[in-house]
Amino acid sequence: MDFELSDEQRDIRDTVRAFVTKEILPLEEDFLRLVRDGGARLPRDEERRLRAKARQFGFWGLSTPEEYGGMALPAVTQSLIHAELAKSCVPFRFGGEADNILYGADAAQQEEYLKPTIEGERLGCFALTEPGAGSDAGAISTYARRDGDDWLINGEKTFISNGHEADYAIVIALTDRDKGAHHGATAFLVDREAGWTSSPISTMGSWHLPASLTFDDVRVPADKVLGEVGGGFQLAMRWVGKGRYVISAQCVGIAERCLRMAVDYAGLRETFGRKIGQNQAIQWMIADSETELEAARWLALRAAWDVDRGADARHASAMAKLFCTAMVGRVVDRALQIHGGMGYTKELPLEGWYRAIRAMRIFEGTDEVQRLILSRDLLRGHTRIGGHLA
Repeated sequence: MDFELSDEQRDIRDTVRAFVTKEILPLEEDFLRLVRDGGARLPRDEERRLRAKARQFGFWGLSTPEEYGGMALPAVTQSLIHAELAKSCVPFRFGGEADNILYGADAAQQEEYLKPTIEGERLGCFALTEPGAGSDAGAISTYARRDGDDWLINGEKTFISNGHEADYAIVIALTDRDKGAHHGATAFLVDREAGWTSSPISTMGSWHLPASLTFDDVRVPADKVLGEVGGGFQLAMRWVGKGRYVISAQCVGIAERCLRMAVDYAGLRETFGRKIGQNQAIQWMIADSETELEAARWLALRAAWDVDRGADARHASAMAKLFCTAMVGRVVDRALQIHGGMGYTKELPLEGWYRAIRAMRIFEGTDEVQRLILSRDLLRGHTRIGGHLA
């Protein structure tokens, strides 16, 4: 059994690490100042500059198929990259990406939505969650009814990432109430110009503000159906599935940065005449964090590995998300504690991470949903204890 990274994986990871160190980490001080003044993201011009520079490095479209100009990287390699990017509190992602379900678009839809999104000319959002349908996605009530050759959409979506900035939305709506969401929901590509409205939602973690979307007889032509009528729920689950192993990798990156900060500070800060790193209480917090971080790293990579080998990755992704999102909360909490009062200020990214990462245990499936998946798989015999090594 070989746990070594390949030469290619190591080279890619190290190149991303160098990019983060040179281009992104120097922006943290200005970004934190922006957050203190009420901002939540880099200025758009700065994002474009960084993405253009990253493209010069060769990083464009990590998961995008080569036929669309992307890198088509394996999931494990993507996970390594997401972990490196997450080590900075500056919200940045490489360009050239589009929602994975957009590749199911027909030729005309690809020209109008997929390709412009990859090039950064358009920004979309994925609208599934509703006020009464979070963990239970099958309970959605947003409805689309036929009106001649068009569809009219009515309903509300909530906690939608990029929902206030997007110029189009991928909306999952019921088209056959009798069949329910699992077989009677459809995905629609809906331009903002069609008439839906949005409003940002203030949250505990102010770095990434979601939005609520309102649809009031929003008219959508029949050629805006993404995939098949009635196939929307399956597309939605494909979208959610990818998010779980990516989130796990991001948790690993955040925790690694926070632990590094804690170790460095413990070696510098003095109280009662000695470095605080000499105190057993601090040493135990560092040791526990390192152990949990290493366990999380392998769970995250295992989930990505299942994706790469074509296995059903839902069980491994559920384990990874459940453990990694809890782990990062504990590691950030300990790092903040080690920093004392300084960790509680907005001068460092720790307090912002402390608030922001709490959402990771909620979106893309709550802790409770992950536990439901895991226990159900075992109780029904869909998965063996010990997985592929059993």
